[in-house]
Amino acid sequence: MRIGQGFDVHAFGPGDQVVLGGVAIPHTQGVVAHSDGDVVIHALCDALLGALALGDIGQHFPPSDERWRGADSRVFLRHCRELLHARGYALGNADVTVIAERPKVGPHAPLMRERLAADLACPVDSISIKATTSERLGFTGRGEGIAALAVALLVPVVPSPGAA
Repeated sequence: MRIGQGFDVHAFGPGDQVVLGGVAIPHTQGVVAHSDGDVVIHALCDALLGALALGDIGQHFPPSDERWRGADSRVFLRHCRELLHARGYALGNADVTVIAERPKVGPHAPLMRERLAADLACPVDSISIKATTSERLGFTGRGEGIAALAVALLVPVVPSPGAA
């Protein structure tokens, strides 16, 4: 088994929605980012890449590359899934925590879990999404931005008996 952890943060800026876990959530602001700024997926990608000892999301999708401007972060997650499978691993489980005063994550967590599970080709019950505030402390507490932490457990894929 292999374990990885990830962290991502983006400042709030102009806009009317925040993308979290592949779900567009209406909000009074957007995020300042090169891609869609999905902190859930970015942290999860870093956890997966870390578990594989393959660096971080910025090495695979550099912000200096215009191909990724405004990109749907689900593309990044699917790339990580391919790397997992190519190296003989599957996701055992992932646990993601969003840190923000707003928007509220709870009502959107089931759909986020479904989208992440689909992109990672794993059961929905292998994905946990939760949120916390920072009790109005720091940049998230002041409503200046949003952050996410992720941890992922990778398990080796065991070929079925008789598989060639």
